[in-house]
Amino acid sequence: MAKLESTYMGIPLNSPIVVGASNMVEKEETLKQLQQNGAGAVVFKSLFEEQLHLENLEMSEITDEMDNRHAEMADMFPDLEHAGTREHVMKFKKARDILDIPLIASINAVYKKSWPVFAKEMEDAGANGLELNFYAVPKSFEKSSAEIEDEQVEIVREVKRIVNIPVSVKLSDQYANILNLIKRMDEAGADAFILFNRLFEPEIDPDKQEHIVNFELSNQGDHRQAIRFAGLLYDNIKADIVSSGGIFGAQDVAKMILAGADNVQMVSAIYKNQPEHLAKVIGDLEKWMEKHQFSALEDFKGKLSQKNVKDNRIYKRAQYVDLLLNANNVFKKYPMP
Repeated sequence: MAKLESTYMGIPLNSPIVVGASNMVEKEETLKQLQQNGAGAVVFKSLFEEQLHLENLEMSEITDEMDNRHAEMADMFPDLEHAGTREHVMKFKKARDILDIPLIASINAVYKKSWPVFAKEMEDAGANGLELNFYAVPKSFEKSSAEIEDEQVEIVREVKRIVNIPVSVKLSDQYANILNLIKRMDEAGADAFILFNRLFEPEIDPDKQEHIVNFELSNQGDHRQAIRFAGLLYDNIKADIVSSGGIFGAQDVAKMILAGADNVQMVSAIYKNQPEHLAKVIGDLEKWMEKHQFSALEDFKGKLSQKNVKDNRIYKRAQYVDLLLNANNVFKKYPMP
């Protein structure tokens, strides 16, 4: 029988499927179902410093408004303060008590000094590991890309200095040379890289002429960029490689490991198909491995990475040029009038 055991940043997993950060962790029953259906680990929803600041501002506005309405009652109550990270930590500890599988904390800070503070709080709360979610959008014309990357590398180094649990980094693909950045973070001590997170993208309703916010899940087939970089990174960094985005079935998991990933993260597929979908993916992956006579994940990990394929142009621009030179194949499939 095929063995699906894996490791994530040195943490033993019973399967290579890690449930990525999401609001699914808010429900106790869902947490139990994720574990029962074979999740290797769960990433708790991200602690967003930006959200804490927004909530604090909203609370201040409400209390100030009430003070102005009832000035004579203002001194009858003690000063109110936002709970800060305490509510998040409390929920995390509750999830930690429910699960027997590893629980990873995810943080996204605004200020450089906040990252190690949050990291230490989550370590003290019982996190098996950390995920630094570098979800950031450039806001300044003056700040160079080098400055942004230098700061993020320094954050990784500082967090590693502060905590004793393993630290992963989740990145978007919107860097000029993400391979260089990953190499620098790898040298700074990152234990794993999750590729890739999904940045919020604004949308506009042209009829109402206003901005709208959509909760968009990934779709099957959205994983090709993750394949590329798993294949490029395999055996070139010390850290683990975790593929994320558009991973729905056993075939997708197999693709990522063939390319060079150690594990995968899954979120959208579970939202769309319920936690029971995990058991199906794991069962199908076992069947696929048995069909191809693989007894363990290591038997095929990186088999189709850049390092191990004879023609590695598939990971380079030359493949695009080849497609252009053979454009007639496109017209055969999609004939033009």
